[in-house]
Amino acid sequence: MTKNSSVVLIAILLMMAGCNQKQSHFISDPDYRQRVEQDLSVKMEVIGNAGIFPDFSDKKYSLREREALKFFYAYMPLSDIADYSPEFYLDNIRQSFTAQEEMPWGKDIPEEVFRHFVLPIRVNNENLDSSRMVFYRELKERVRNLSMYDAILEVNHWCHEKVTYRPTDARTSSPLATVRTAYGRCGEESTFTVAALRAVGIPARQVYTPRWAHTDNNHAWVEAWADGKWYYLGACEPAPVLDMGWFDAPVKRALLLHTNVFGRYTGPEDIMQQTHAFAEINVTSNYVDTAKTTIRVVDSAKTPVADAHVEFGIYNYAEFYPVLSTQTDENGEASISTGLGDFSVWASKDGKMALEIVSAGKRHLYEIALQFKEGDEFVQEFDIVPPPEIKSGNNVSQEAIDANNKRLASEDSIRNAYVATFISHDDAIAFAKQIDADTALTATFLTKSRGNWREIQTFLADASKNNTVATALKLLEVIAEKDLRDTPASVLKDHLDNVTPENSDIFYRYV
Repeated sequence: MTKNSSVVLIAILLMMAGCNQKQSHFISDPDYRQRVEQDLSVKMEVIGNAGIFPDFSDKKYSLREREALKFFYAYMPLSDIADYSPEFYLDNIRQSFTAQEEMPWGKDIPEEVFRHFVLPIRVNNENLDSSRMVFYRELKERVRNLSMYDAILEVNHWCHEKVTYRPTDARTSSPLATVRTAYGRCGEESTFTVAALRAVGIPARQVYTPRWAHTDNNHAWVEAWADGKWYYLGACEPAPVLDMGWFDAPVKRALLLHTNVFGRYTGPEDIMQQTHAFAEINVTSNYVDTAKTTIRVVDSAKTPVADAHVEFGIYNYAEFYPVLSTQTDENGEASISTGLGDFSVWASKDGKMALEIVSAGKRHLYEIALQFKEGDEFVQEFDIVPPPEIKSGNNVSQEAIDANNKRLASEDSIRNAYVATFISHDDAIAFAKQIDADTALTATFLTKSRGNWREIQTFLADASKNNTVATALKLLEVIAEKDLRDTPASVLKDHLDNVTPENSDIFYRYV
């Protein structure tokens, strides 16, 4: 082959590679891609403010990036469109693609699984942050040479080094805020762990039972995907193997286990409902035997009632907690798949209603008549039986349990060493004296702010310079304890600088 022909061949190969790259779609299914375009167009038309959307035709986006960005904007909540910039989402998309390319399992994850369980940033109702980039830098070398299964276990050990369980309020802190605090409730631990797994390209989702059927409580944990199968794990609670946790026994008595999936979802699971932003899927059958129960709502003449409102509920905390609200079809029917136990059904339409207890697995079809009307007084007695207790099937050696417990103790010491860097009570008192502030209040706020103490200290120091430290302390008195742990000094300062103080209790408590 001559030199000239070699040059021509190389040029042709480069052109072919360029053409192939141009054809690389993030969404390969043209029908799904078109549906995303339609949903995005509807949202942009409804909002009517194109200025808050990125310019999707911008040449800086590759085809994959453009399609991923459209997928985000088609289904993200309106608040996320307003609160975060297109650059923020683009950075996260690029980081996700980097993990997909660099992690050994990236090429083996099906497109749909990656799209819905790796790419999305949001897990729950937390503030979004840059955790994907931060966590990837910390974790990539730690898991790069592991199998996908072992990588999931290792990520959870890393999560336990950072965070342990403690009850908190209902607002879910962001992954980075949870790390700074070093503790969180189960919903925060699972949000954090899902974020960590997704950061290294492992599909993950937060799973929860809205209410247990056998006791007054609920719980959230994590499912992670490895080599074609979903496994469960207790978030920040590493076990020797997957599909093992303290909740092994309770989960076998669950009536309903579910999760929300970002976007329009067409996966194999039972889709309980599809909204404009997410799908709610039923994963109960991953854990226990289930049965599909169909309710037929009829009127006094036994005629099926279409479009009746139906609520399925689990008895918990002395109430029938609604876990699915739906409408009957043209045959007057609505269905749900659950574990094998009793649950409530409330049906209503046009001022008529009915309440019944049904047993999943005993019958497939229950007929419920709308027999009461608004204003009626009635008493009904029910025996409610939860799913039976089933012994867990994990067979893990004592040697493996002991080795895991040794790791847990070491991880506790790592986390405790970090907590020891928080400001001490004595140092907080000294700082309060330095800025001439109330020592007791200042020390309380600084110590309660945990890993966010420098932000609170900066806020108070700045207020002291402006002779507003007393008002600043009043502000810290009325915000939630979790706000102390994750609010930046800039946000607190902005609020303080843009109000006109009034010396009244009503002002300090409510303004």
